[in-house]
Amino acid sequence: MGLILKAEGLRKNFGGLKAIDDVDLMVAEGELRSIIGPNGAGKTTLFNLITGYFPCDSGRIFLKDREITSLSAPEIVCFGVARTFQRTNIFSNLSVEENVMIPFLRRHGHSWNAVTPIQRLFKKETRDLLENMGLSEQVGREAGTLSHGHQRCLEMAIALANMPSLLLLDEPTAGMSVSECAQMLELVKNINEQFGLTILIIEHDMNVVFSLSQKITVLHFGKVIAEGTPEEIRNKREVQQVYLGEIT
Repeated sequence: MGLILKAEGLRKNFGGLKAIDDVDLMVAEGELRSIIGPNGAGKTTLFNLITGYFPCDSGRIFLKDREITSLSAPEIVCFGVARTFQRTNIFSNLSVEENVMIPFLRRHGHSWNAVTPIQRLFKKETRDLLENMGLSEQVGREAGTLSHGHQRCLEMAIALANMPSLLLLDEPTAGMSVSECAQMLELVKNINEQFGLTILIIEHDMNVVFSLSQKITVLHFGKVIAEGTPEEIRNKREVQQVYLGEIT
């Protein structure tokens, strides 16, 4: 498979802090990759650079053969990159169905108005996606009343409604119960396997990381210190030292 994402020499400073320090990242199409590292390692900053929420101080980012380094976040979404956030990002006062319908409408140039019955547009696509996400029984509920686990699934459905070729998930199992975490794990696997969607995940739960990932990238103080298969990462001394707190 070819590369879907290539980042070269990424740097991002916040004052004197080197949040991302000369990071290279290459991700193959269809890959399920985890980005791990201690708190403050630069994981979410890296996601923010890839998705256009922060500008790079230096370096270049390519989506397939197109450079997206200087594009805005909305432009990058249009080119096929979607993401979820550490804190659930949904329209709490809208129904579950309306939350997912909005990105479908945006992709086809429609908007909410009082004249066109747009609630009927993309209804099947919306319902099919919600069924795949295990939310078919929640379509009419106000999104803010869902359980935490269902809200995280809804946020992922919103991202998928943008029809991305690359999906970034920032701590998708954070705050979940054991059963919710297991369901999310299975959901992510199914999305990757059934749709061939490339997925990057930031995750702190090592059980999730090692059971889910095809490849793992480890960040520490803004630098990539290791990269490889789960088995290779599990056995790397540098990674063991970081998580045991021996590297300062």
